[in-house]
Amino acid sequence: MNSNKELLRQLKIDRSQKEPHGGGSGGMRSVLVVVAVLVLVLAAAGGTWAFLTHRPVEVRTATAVSPSAGTEVGAVLQATGYVTARRQATVSAQITGTLVEVLIEEGDRVKKGQVLARLEDNALRASLDSARANAAAAHANVAQAQAQLDQSLRDADRQEALVGRGLVSRQLAEQSRTQAHTFRAQLNTVRRQADAAEAQVAVSQVNLDYTVIRAPFDGVITDKAAQVGEIVSPLSAGGGFTRTGVGTIVDMDSLEIDVDVNEAYIGRVQPDMPAEAVLDAYPDWRIPAHVIAIVPAADRGKATVKVRVALENKDARIVPDMGVRVSFLERRAPAQSSAPKGVLVPAAAIVRRDGQEVVYMVADGKAARRPVAAAKQNAGDLRLVTDGVAAGDTVIVSPPDALADGAAVRVATPSP
Repeated sequence: MNSNKELLRQLKIDRSQKEPHGGGSGGMRSVLVVVAVLVLVLAAAGGTWAFLTHRPVEVRTATAVSPSAGTEVGAVLQATGYVTARRQATVSAQITGTLVEVLIEEGDRVKKGQVLARLEDNALRASLDSARANAAAAHANVAQAQAQLDQSLRDADRQEALVGRGLVSRQLAEQSRTQAHTFRAQLNTVRRQADAAEAQVAVSQVNLDYTVIRAPFDGVITDKAAQVGEIVSPLSAGGGFTRTGVGTIVDMDSLEIDVDVNEAYIGRVQPDMPAEAVLDAYPDWRIPAHVIAIVPAADRGKATVKVRVALENKDARIVPDMGVRVSFLERRAPAQSSAPKGVLVPAAAIVRRDGQEVVYMVADGKAARRPVAAAKQNAGDLRLVTDGVAAGDTVIVSPPDALADGAAVRVATPSP
């Protein structure tokens, strides 16, 4: 007990002993320095936190799309691709020449054999006229040789008659007959020369026809590559002064779809398998289709296999290089079937947070967390969301665990 009192007495402040005047200012200065240091540390920490929290997070995104009716009839796989033309050509001249007339514009429909352009043809036309003149001269030589042969044959016959009557010698008759044979050989020669002249006329005519560029098949002009006054050539001359084509023509009846299917799912696709195509430009238009063939080659860089898909309904709205989504079906969808309610998003875009399934949308450069109701089964690498997302919304694929609602995001540029 006494020891406790003694300890309390030692702890008691002796107010009789005060610091000399001015000693308190030094202590106050130390306190202010400590406070300033703490404020600076807190400010730096706050700045770092603000920088880290406001720095955009790089994410990958995808667009929610409306499902097709094929989902109800067993869509085993969905893939994206592009509309391609199996029959298209860049039309050029078969000879080098200067364009004097171009009769096409982008979007024009042309028929097989229709004139698309013309080249300068003065030299070739003169060459054709010269060849025709030579052919005419050759035919005149033929007529002359024929006349000489006819006369020599009559002379030979008269000499034979005179020999029989003993009026001329056998030698003169034989000479007349030999001269007739000579004229016959000359006639054959000039006939061959006439044939060669006619062949030269044909060659000159073909070269002249090459100055007229025609459509090789029915189609639509998708590109006008040359103008009047430019030189076109079937060979590339380099330097940028010579065009190798006048325009590009596409046979719209040959349009089909090329899709890249992940090699992990290629076993689900079979030739002649029914399918349904939805163009990105017309998301509410569903086009019946079927598989033409599975190209027996894989892309090692993308780990995909190309599949050719035929469009069963052709339309003027379908043009080459359009983006398209293809649903591969177990069976053909009935005509009266309707698409299921909701939208399709990548399955990796749906994550579980706080015990519920959510997606992160991208709006005004920020992530927005949105609870969703989704189907239990995936359709390939997609999943049906029945509530919480609308068609056309941008969702984040595989959102990071640390991604917060309202965080700034930056969409990653896809690798080429």
